[in-house]
Amino acid sequence: MLDIIKENQLNLMLLLSGICGMISVFVLFTKSISPRRRRCLFFMDIFSVILLMSDRFAYIYRGNTSTVGYYMVRISNFTVYFMFLLILFTFNSYLTELYLTDGKLDSPPKHLKTAKYASFIGIALVVISQFTGLYYYIDDKNLYQRSNSFIICYLVPVVIIVLQLLVIIKNYDKLPKMMSLSLILFTTLPLIASVLQIFTYGISLTNITMVGMVVVLYIFAIVDMNSKIAAAAQNEIEMLKNEQKIMRRMVEQTAFALSDAIDAKDEYTHGHSERVAQYSEMIAYESGKDAEECREIYIIALLHDVGKIGVPRSIINKTSKLTDEEYEIIKSHTTMGYQILSKITEQPTLNIGAHYHHERYDGKGYPEGLKGEEIPEIARIIGVADAYDAMSSKRSYRDALPQEVVRSEIEKGLGTQFDPKFGKIMLRMIDEDVEYQMREK
Repeated sequence: MLDIIKENQLNLMLLLSGICGMISVFVLFTKSISPRRRRCLFFMDIFSVILLMSDRFAYIYRGNTSTVGYYMVRISNFTVYFMFLLILFTFNSYLTELYLTDGKLDSPPKHLKTAKYASFIGIALVVISQFTGLYYYIDDKNLYQRSNSFIICYLVPVVIIVLQLLVIIKNYDKLPKMMSLSLILFTTLPLIASVLQIFTYGISLTNITMVGMVVVLYIFAIVDMNSKIAAAAQNEIEMLKNEQKIMRRMVEQTAFALSDAIDAKDEYTHGHSERVAQYSEMIAYESGKDAEECREIYIIALLHDVGKIGVPRSIINKTSKLTDEEYEIIKSHTTMGYQILSKITEQPTLNIGAHYHHERYDGKGYPEGLKGEEIPEIARIIGVADAYDAMSSKRSYRDALPQEVVRSEIEKGLGTQFDPKFGKIMLRMIDEDVEYQMREK
């Protein structure tokens, strides 16, 4: 395995450099990640590109005794050490940001502060090494050679990584599992690679592993943010649904309050609005409407007589025959109801029942004289239910009509007063109501 890596490591470095270069561009446009975290990921990718390209040049110019080779070997090896520490330093900042925001910590973990100072020490030692040969030296053949104290160059990064790993393990449950897993991989795999690197020569195992983990870190960060966005979207949908439920409940409660106020004006028809709503809902159900449509029709029917609020009580409760003028006032309750309910813009269909429930299928109704399917379907349903309850309930001028009389009147009205489809459904409901339960109690 190591032999394969050694033979192909220059190509592998080039591939990973290209990937990191593309990721650095993607990071700039990834608005779902916070600005500070985005900066950390961006610089880690840029440092990774520089690290691997420098490492690649160090191998390419190794042993090249030309002037260009002389400088490239020295600059490249210095840059490799320097960039590796910068990646760890930037990752340290990334961890700090992550635990302060997503982890909800009050202050940066002490181990991360120590790791930051250790990074400064490591960078200083790399600079010192260039003048003292502390880590390595370049021989007369322009070849990189480890010095006797080269182990120090591994010790500092290992200390930094161990400190970071301790923080990750301690706060494992403070982040989503996928995110915590990516952090553990980022620290443990380079740590293992660093140990193996001590016993191998000619393979940049640590650098390649570190850069690979930078790529993995970005992928996991995107997956985590996508999960958060999806969760936020779901929460927003739930909030909208709850708001809709609250609005619907408020409309229903308002409808019940108004229907009670309407019925309270007529001492002979208390409960009329609710019965019409129940019958309308039953007709809608029998005609194949779904539960939501049936409930909507129920609420609309509940308010079909809301315009009677503007009709004087003396006219509503009059026991003798109405004058032409009084009848016109009674008829005005359809337009008054329409005007009242049109103010509720959140429920634009709420006014349909109030406006059109006295239209007739033959066009002889009011207020607009609509005929047939010109009349909104909801109003055609309510028209049948309203007429049925009017006949099956006590009025100021008569008692409730017998069931057979009510049935006969509904049947006579098919195609003239009532929509045949909904009128026939009402007839079927009457036939099933053998004990005449559908009436004013």
